Amino acid sequence: MWGSPRGEAPRGDVDVLSPQDLQRLIDIITEEVLSAQASSRAGSSRCACHSVILDCCPDRLRGVLDAGATRLGVHATGGAGGSVSSMIDHTLLKPDATRADIEKLCREAAEFHFATVCVNPTWVATAARLLRGSGVGVCSVVGFPLGATTADVKNFETRRAIFDGATEIDMVINIGALKSGDLRTVERDIEAVVDPCRQCGVTSKVIIEAALLTDEEKITACTLSKAAGADFVKTSTGFASGGATAADVALMRRVVGADMGVKAAGGVRDLEGLKAMVAAGATRVGASAGVKIVQESRGQKSAAPSAAGY
Repeated sequence: MWGSPRGEAPRGDVDVLSPQDLQRLIDIITEEVLSAQASSRAGSSRCACHSVILDCCPDRLRGVLDAGATRLGVHATGGAGGSVSSMIDHTLLKPDATRADIEKLCREAAEFHFATVCVNPTWVATAARLLRGSGVGVCSVVGFPLGATTADVKNFETRRAIFDGATEIDMVINIGALKSGDLRTVERDIEAVVDPCRQCGVTSKVIIEAALLTDEEKITACTLSKAAGADFVKTSTGFASGGATAADVALMRRVVGADMGVKAAGGVRDLEGLKAMVAAGATRVGASAGVKIVQESRGQKSAAPSAAGY
């Protein structure tokens, strides 16, 4: 039953970083931090248009994001509603969400052609069944929302979600380990999720919870995520003290470059908010207000606000 990639028995096998690999990560992170500090010390360290570090200014970044935010930014300025919906993860992660709520979420996702629905692990199988053949993926969360479970638990949780039908995984890093400077633990933590995702052809996203981090820690988290082979970095769970900001998205985009995705989540509740995140470098947005955003992009009157919360 568990023999194929989608059915392989969940297990906690996680490779240990060698001293050489750990040193490589430290060197990369040090270089990024020094670069950010140098930008901050420069005479014109912050742009006048967005008040972020000059190298992270969305206008400066737009030219190098020809495969990401620039293309999506054109769609998000009032183009076809489908273009906007295709970059939204329609999200419902409230602990008291009912089966009826999940069924409504999936109906909306199929109707508006969102990229995915993002649900807690217990609802993955239900969402996968409801959305089969719709073209909408199923995203689930791992180590959510605190990131404080161990790497082997996150590995099992990832494999179980994939077995149930998840096509994308959003995992929360070990925030305490990062803030303690324990890079080995953070790297193993991310790899515990990224590796099974890669084996099964599933998209991996790493939630760094930017609201709890310094700029240097954000750079470190993004660098570790890139080194581990993740597909996306993501700003927030939506359950911490703050959500996505354009400044954080721009910083994350500068660190990971044009080849990785950047997902903005937490507090994106209207079309203008989505446009700001795309301009800063986001290629995916997590929102419970996806229907409202798409309706605004079509010039339609918005429906009643969602109670999903994200």
